[in-house]
Amino acid sequence: MSCGEPHETDCSEVLDHLYEFLDKEMPDSDCTKFEVHFEECSPCLEKYGLEQAVKKLVKRCCGSDDVPTDLRSKVMGRIDLIRSGHLVPEQDITAVAPATHTPTPTATPAPQE
Repeated sequence: MSCGEPHETDCSEVLDHLYEFLDKEMPDSDCTKFEVHFEECSPCLEKYGLEQAVKKLVKRCCGSDDVPTDLRSKVMGRIDLIRSGHLVPEQDITAVAPATHTPTPTATPAPQE
């Protein structure tokens, strides 16, 4: 996406690193570049606002859920691969081994006489 206007920091760079900005995982100098870009570019500012709202909603709705350790490891591994520019295999990272479930015995009605 691009607004078509020239900017010191290109729209594609801003959008490629939007979550790093949202998560405060980038150097202050890059954050400043992004803030300047948002002041100049309403489409990117809108996208930023939308992603920020989604992030807040997810945190509010799911923030207290415990994440299985193996799922967290898979997700973080995939994020690292994407950030390093490697292709990621097309497989479902959310596929976690199903929990074993012991059926609860049901009461059998007493025979009627």
